[in-house]
Amino acid sequence: MSERVIPNGETTPAPTTYTHGHDDSVLRSHRWRTAANSAAYLLPRLRPGLTLLDVGCGPGTLTADLAATVEPGDVLGIDLAAEVIEEATRLAGGPGPTNLRFAAGDLHTVGRPARGFDVVHAHQVLQHLADPVRALQAMGALLSPDGIVACRDADYSAFTWWPHEPLLDRWLQIYRDVTQHNGAECDAGRRLLHWARRAGFDDVSYTTSNWTFCTPHDLDWWCSLWADRVTTSRFGEQAVAYGLSERDELAAIGAAWREWGTRPDAVFVVPHGEIIASGPRQLL
Repeated sequence: MSERVIPNGETTPAPTTYTHGHDDSVLRSHRWRTAANSAAYLLPRLRPGLTLLDVGCGPGTLTADLAATVEPGDVLGIDLAAEVIEEATRLAGGPGPTNLRFAAGDLHTVGRPARGFDVVHAHQVLQHLADPVRALQAMGALLSPDGIVACRDADYSAFTWWPHEPLLDRWLQIYRDVTQHNGAECDAGRRLLHWARRAGFDDVSYTTSNWTFCTPHDLDWWCSLWADRVTTSRFGEQAVAYGLSERDELAAIGAAWREWGTRPDAVFVVPHGEIIASGPRQLL
């Protein structure tokens, strides 16, 4: 894998192609995330006064929830996309936590505070990276001596739904093919424990949890955003550019998403893996 050199002489992995992009169909999902629905496994480990780095924070709704939990401890949310950081900063400008700030930045260049962060958190990030082990090592290098790394990632091949719909099967195959073309691993959830061990952490707890969509409201939201992602986001553009699908097929898949979501017995389950890691680690 190619690397780039930064001023202090260290090397960082070349950036990976982000499968989703930042279309509103993607950001609608990111804005929905809260500590309750996306970081419940971490909440028992948080307390007021801890410092926290949120890697790949997106529009920052989850980050803001974490900041409220550790207030008055300082919280920094970083994301490579400057336009998303602008949105996060606007959202945080209201009556939210006062201990929260955002910056456009990279995990490998963000810089370590004098005593390190007590928590380095990443939600749905490792699945998009070409070298998740190196990313975990970089997270470990930013920790305080007693700090923890907390990561949660979905596992696409474990997604399950009922009733069966062949075009949703096809959607999943195209998604997996696009992410593999981008050098990423969309089945990250099952691999988190393995990656953390390879990164040098010797104290790693692994848990799982689900997002479950089965009410008419939740199904309409979930299926509509994926129907839009298939046809308007970078995922769809990449599928066509890579020769993995065609516009007509993607339009049919988008329509199938919308129709499937109206079925009265429809259930869609999104499994996730979660790790909390600490202990000796191989520092960069």
